[in-house]
Amino acid sequence: MSTIRLPDPRFGTPDRDALRADCGNCFALCCTALGFARSADFARDKPAATPCSHLSAEFSCTIHTALRPRGYRGCTVFDCFGAGQNISQNFFEGKSWRAAPSSRDVMFGAFGAARQLHELLWYLAEAQSRTFDPECAATARVLSAEIGELLGGGLEALLAADLREIHARVRVVLMEVSEQVRESHLAGGADHLGTGLHPGADLIGSDLHNRPLHGADLRGAYLIAADLRGSDLSGVDLLGADLRDARLHGADLSCALYLTRPQLAAAAGDASTRLPADLEAPPHWGG
Repeated sequence: MSTIRLPDPRFGTPDRDALRADCGNCFALCCTALGFARSADFARDKPAATPCSHLSAEFSCTIHTALRPRGYRGCTVFDCFGAGQNISQNFFEGKSWRAAPSSRDVMFGAFGAARQLHELLWYLAEAQSRTFDPECAATARVLSAEIGELLGGGLEALLAADLREIHARVRVVLMEVSEQVRESHLAGGADHLGTGLHPGADLIGSDLHNRPLHGADLRGAYLIAADLRGSDLSGVDLLGADLRDARLHGADLSCALYLTRPQLAAAAGDASTRLPADLEAPPHWGG
């Protein structure tokens, strides 16, 4: 059995490298537990708790190298933040749902819960490293430790966890850190009031290229197909922002806040796009 390492918030800022998917140590939980409807992101319907028709007996994808041209762009965007290997190896000791069919429903349910908690650890790690307030950093560490206990414990505790309550507590910390970071980037006098740049804003297809967006609060904003080429997104809160087909060529996201791999994978960019140190350009961006 392979033991999967999780970030340990007791020792400084958690290492987000531990929150990366390791498909070789997972029983293709994203390809089985989750369902999707036919759309621009998926070529056909797939009910939840059923294996994808392209899943091999060895839990690999038979069209992995051609997902986008075959109409499965959504698969290339999904990220479990390391939850898949944690559930497969630590919670079920390397015994798959095929080897033990009676475990599948519990395994799939545990994966759904763990995936949410792993993503929260991703954000809390950034909150710890970006806050200017030691007390806020301490609160983020406590939350990370609590989540880590759930993810390192037993199935009963994980499945009984009040995810809504945990989300609410994490949200308070993330918003506090966001305010601190955004204010630091607005110190030079930039003001986004009256510009339409606000949480949940409908910016679909907007022309925002070569704009000094630094310090804007775009949490949950719809930036689908927005033109952000050459724009400065330093200190911009992108928590939950929809970046599908957003044009990020030449944009500076190196100090953007709460950016994730799925957001980048959904967007378009190239080698001129500046990214945070622990994020890399998706393969389909090219040079």
